[in-house]
Amino acid sequence: MAQNGLASRLYNGEAGLNIVGRRKLWFGVAGALILVAILSFALRGFSLGIEFAGGNSFQVPASVGTLDDAEREVNSALAAENTGVEVATTQKVGGPGGDSYELRTPQLTVEQANAVKAQIAEDLNINANEISSNQVSEAWGSQVTERAVLGLVIFIALVMVYLILRFEWRMAVAAVSSLFMNLILTAGIYSLVGFEVTPSTIIGFLTILGFALYDVVVVFDKVQENTRGITANNNLTYGEAANLAVNQSLMRSLNTSVVALLPVGGLLFIGAGLLGAGTLKDLGLVLFVGMAVAFLTSILVATPLLALLKNYDPRIQAHNKRVQSRRGALGRGETTGGKVAPTRVSGDAADVIDPESAALAGAAPKVGSRPAGKRPTGARGGRPGGGGNRPGGAKRR
Repeated sequence: MAQNGLASRLYNGEAGLNIVGRRKLWFGVAGALILVAILSFALRGFSLGIEFAGGNSFQVPASVGTLDDAEREVNSALAAENTGVEVATTQKVGGPGGDSYELRTPQLTVEQANAVKAQIAEDLNINANEISSNQVSEAWGSQVTERAVLGLVIFIALVMVYLILRFEWRMAVAAVSSLFMNLILTAGIYSLVGFEVTPSTIIGFLTILGFALYDVVVVFDKVQENTRGITANNNLTYGEAANLAVNQSLMRSLNTSVVALLPVGGLLFIGAGLLGAGTLKDLGLVLFVGMAVAFLTSILVATPLLALLKNYDPRIQAHNKRVQSRRGALGRGETTGGKVAPTRVSGDAADVIDPESAALAGAAPKVGSRPAGKRPTGARGGRPGGGGNRPGGAKRR
């Protein structure tokens, strides 16, 4: 029936996807992707905009023709002046005086820039005053990078403090590791595909950190709820409880990501694609890629890494062993005294066990509970059909 389909079970948190249990697979995939990204950084590098690499930009009126026509004429002017460079990027921009085309080139000398500007005006048959020429030094891009790195360090420090106070240090480590992986993979996509890195890209990188953190906190909040006081019972290991939390919050995270990606997609495809706003393209692209990667890392990396770190906790290790020991005893049908067998109660995949039968099977009792194997001397109902406590010296009939 449709009600039992995957979508319905996802919404109800009953899909039973084994995400935490397959953490070796996710870590292996993540490690391979990080390796590819690092190799791309070393071999391909990044396609830096003129704000970071330095260069020149020429703006010509859109009335000269199409963007391709303008690019062809500027390349012709660059070749005529023997500059040895070509147009690197082009975009259509708007302004108070009307639309114009911005064409960016690698670094030129002042003499070369002036000569190219005059040649462009001659080729396009327009006044040289209608062409705007600017030169950008790479020092400005270095300052932007330094400020961005400083902002990243401050953000990570504040996030660590918040997560330690809100949750615990293991959750803080897992969340920050997920954030770093998100940044590395997003940067790796930029390097592999050759997307241009501009100041808008840096702003987008810092923005996706907040979204990625929100996604992780949503999942960790459910993990904390499911694992609170987990050592007081023997139904689930920590990894199983964390996996249940991921399943319960999976649809919420997916809905949040889709709702966030829709306006960003509109910004990217409509604002940049149809309207030709280049700045919107740079910002929308990094947001779209980063948010999509953030959803995957928060589900497939953060929580499995948290479960791995918690398994090194001696209390959690002892608890997991008790759970496995109880399940082993139940599976073998072992009993206490050879009289009472553990009783299974119908429930979910975690096998809800009757508490008294679980105690008989060797599960650790809760603090303060009496041993299940013996009853105090003279306890009422000690024998079937017994009449309770008898006065001292009373004879049995």
